[in-house]
Amino acid sequence: MSECGGRDGGSSSSDDAEDAGGGGGGGGGPAGSGSLSPAPASSEGRLRRGLRGASLMARRRPELLCGAVALGCALLLALKFTCSRAKDVIIPAKPPVSFFSSRSPVLDLFQGQLDYAEHARQDSEVVLLFFYAPWCGQSIAARAEIEHAASQLSDQVLFVAVNCWWNQGKCRKQKHFFYFPVIHLYHRSFGPIEYKGPMSAVYIEKFIRRVMKPLLYIPSQSELLDFLSNYEPGVLGYFEFSGSPQPPGYLTFFASALHSLKKDYLGTVRFGVITNKHLAKLVSLVHSGSVYLHRHFNTSLVFPREVMNFTAENIYKWASENQELLFRWLRPHGGKSLLLNNELKKGPALFLFIPFDPLAKRHPLLDEITQVALEYNNCHRDQVVERLLQHLRRVDMPGLQSLAPEPLAPLPDTQLRPSSPCCNTVVLPQGHTFSRTHNVCELCVNQTVGGTKPSSVSMPHCSFFEMAAALDSFYLKEQTFYHVASGSMECSNFLTSYSPFSYCTACCRTIHHGMVGFVDSEQEAFETPAVAFSPLEKCEAATPSPVPHIEENRYLFPEVGLASTAFTGLSCRTNKTLNIYLLDSNLFWLYAERLGAPSSTRVKEFATIVDVKEESHYVLDPKQALMKFTLESFIQNFSVLYSPLKRHLIGSNSAQFPSQHLITEVTTDTFWEVVLRKQDVLLLYYAPWCGFCPSLNHIFIQLARLLPGDILTVARIDVSQNDLPWEFMVDRLPTILFFPCNRKDLSVKYPGDLPITLPNLLRFILHHSDPASAPQNLANPQECLQSEVALKQGHMAHLEREMQRLRAERGSLQRAQVQVEGRLSQARRDGRRLLRQQQNLERQHSLLRRHSQQLQALYAQKARELQDLAAHSETLSENNTWLKVLMATMERHLEGQDQAENPAPPGETHPDPPKPPGAPHLPGGSSPSSSTSATLAPERKNENRTD
Repeated sequence: MSECGGRDGGSSSSDDAEDAGGGGGGGGGPAGSGSLSPAPASSEGRLRRGLRGASLMARRRPELLCGAVALGCALLLALKFTCSRAKDVIIPAKPPVSFFSSRSPVLDLFQGQLDYAEHARQDSEVVLLFFYAPWCGQSIAARAEIEHAASQLSDQVLFVAVNCWWNQGKCRKQKHFFYFPVIHLYHRSFGPIEYKGPMSAVYIEKFIRRVMKPLLYIPSQSELLDFLSNYEPGVLGYFEFSGSPQPPGYLTFFASALHSLKKDYLGTVRFGVITNKHLAKLVSLVHSGSVYLHRHFNTSLVFPREVMNFTAENIYKWASENQELLFRWLRPHGGKSLLLNNELKKGPALFLFIPFDPLAKRHPLLDEITQVALEYNNCHRDQVVERLLQHLRRVDMPGLQSLAPEPLAPLPDTQLRPSSPCCNTVVLPQGHTFSRTHNVCELCVNQTVGGTKPSSVSMPHCSFFEMAAALDSFYLKEQTFYHVASGSMECSNFLTSYSPFSYCTACCRTIHHGMVGFVDSEQEAFETPAVAFSPLEKCEAATPSPVPHIEENRYLFPEVGLASTAFTGLSCRTNKTLNIYLLDSNLFWLYAERLGAPSSTRVKEFATIVDVKEESHYVLDPKQALMKFTLESFIQNFSVLYSPLKRHLIGSNSAQFPSQHLITEVTTDTFWEVVLRKQDVLLLYYAPWCGFCPSLNHIFIQLARLLPGDILTVARIDVSQNDLPWEFMVDRLPTILFFPCNRKDLSVKYPGDLPITLPNLLRFILHHSDPASAPQNLANPQECLQSEVALKQGHMAHLEREMQRLRAERGSLQRAQVQVEGRLSQARRDGRRLLRQQQNLERQHSLLRRHSQQLQALYAQKARELQDLAAHSETLSENNTWLKVLMATMERHLEGQDQAENPAPPGETHPDPPKPPGAPHLPGGSSPSSSTSATLAPERKNENRTD
């Protein structure tokens, strides 16, 4: 027993299972005390033992190591082969489906069968090929438009749709399109003619009809006038069909019409055919096969066969190089197109947005615009143009003798011929040097030197340009009246700067702003007594009309007055010649809204003039109908030297701050009401991107609190969102302007080299402020000085009171500052105290953490000791059991000896049973009896149950 226990207790490096089986010394404490050793193997130790076991296994059986290496190499090769093949695995594309419905009149080749499309094209006269991609959103949007056009023309045109995105189709392999959808048209063997216009059914149908009938047959004189009076350039060909069904050159002329559609998808040049020799003579065509290019203002041309070969390309090139455009249609591509920008660089532009239907036979509004363009550019009063204008007006006229170009007659020198006297009333612009003494004048043209005053005789109104010339000369001679400061009517005569034979008479006077309503009765205004101009008691003024303004009452009634001779040839008599552009408002109304059109309107008609060089933008009043008369007046008002048009300004919808704030937020709409009508105004120009501007807000807030609101208005305006007239714009930010009361035209800019502080702003305002409370009509200068001094003293007293109040506030603020500083110092001390406490707690926490670690180590050691004690107790219990067995055996043995001393009768002796293996060897060589075995059985069961 002592040998087994000693072997177990001496094994200090065995694992936990061996220690649980027996670890203490046999029979006593000294042998078991050696089990209190450090913790056995950790995870690192177990790994080391595992590796040691594997190495021993590999040494004993090397074939296992070779098999493991071979298996690992096989796995690596399989993984590499699988990854190299993964990039070549492509999921096959889904088969295409039909793009158009089965009931659609469009033949859908959704598998890209381009060869079938080419075969079908040979059997039809006109074919439309629609190349699409199923994923393309524009192709999907154009599908309904193509179907609508096909429903109208399916009996005359073959519509074929080809999927040019299917990778297995021939279309994808043969065609290399960079965009979708693509529309190609074929007229028999001629083509392809690519359509690049709007993806709208009406425009597509119009283009297809132009391809179907590229030549317009002209059988009568009225249709000839319709053709020549159209706004598009026209090319006429004269061919006699009496001798042969296809005269020489006819097919070439036909091909030239198709070639023009191929080069210009807008179809700008129109081609017509004349077969009547009497009609051909009207356009100077005598020989069959002649080609005529009609031009409205320049000399029309006949194709020079002796210089150029008669081919389709040459005819189109000759027509496109020599064509004459009245106006041009614009069709921008997308919302970020640069087309408008490129056209605006050419000069002032008139943009007309009208709803246009390409399939309509008549366009009344377009005819009126054509009349305006013809009259505007008819500088030489050409008779052919006059006849075309009469045809557009649907005026009956006698039979035409000829429409051939006539030699240009010299312009009549109307300036050298004296005309009858005429007069007009003119309102002078505010702020002008002359208007400081007078504000209303009556200008008369061709009055005799020293003639009668306009009020004494009734005169007809002058034409627009006669009055413009007189007004220009009047401003050049304004020094004649500058020295006049009285309120009476003053008259003077002067020569016009345009002609030495034209005299002008100007009679000027001053009219109070409350009497500006003299427009309705001009004579009564000049017969009223003179009223001298005086400053207004309140800083308010009526809303000014666009000035200088020529009062022509005949414009209120277009049917009354002179004919529109002043408008004819206007483009040649002004330096601001307009280029006219048309846009379809059904497609491009977004551009109109950006140019100032209302977003919600019932009729989408809009006109605007944009002059990039002058940075001006004018908008025709949306309340006026877009018609010939309004367009002429709009163009005339723009062309005059001093245009009465009001520049269109873009402003924000609402102010950023409500009215109860100290600083008033000014917008484009409220600028006149806030700045030019109220009392003294200090205006700050700023922008959100200006980094220095927000630093001035507290200064302006202090200024607004310091000065009462009935004396000064502190305002600001965001110039990045609000446009202003040129005289009120600035070139740097931030900028401060001061508008004094009653003297708004004498606004003052804050010096840029002076720091923007509250005292500097106060000095600036006091220096330039207007004495609003002073008497208005003081004749004694001494009284004026005294009143001004009294006013300044009142201002100083008010400022002194405000300064005293500010000093008191400053003292209270200083006391509050001292209190706050004391509280801050106490808070700093508390903070330092808390910091020290925090450091002490951290040290205690670290000590407790180390103590906890020591307790944990001690707990682990005691646990190991308890495990060792449990193992020793098990060993001792086992030894105790064996001792009990030995004691029982010895007792039995002793009883046997006693029985042996008292021998039993013969026959009762039994042979000794065999010894059980492992039984203890007793002295004397005797073994325990069967009763002893029976006695040991329950002990062993109890031992097993205990285990």
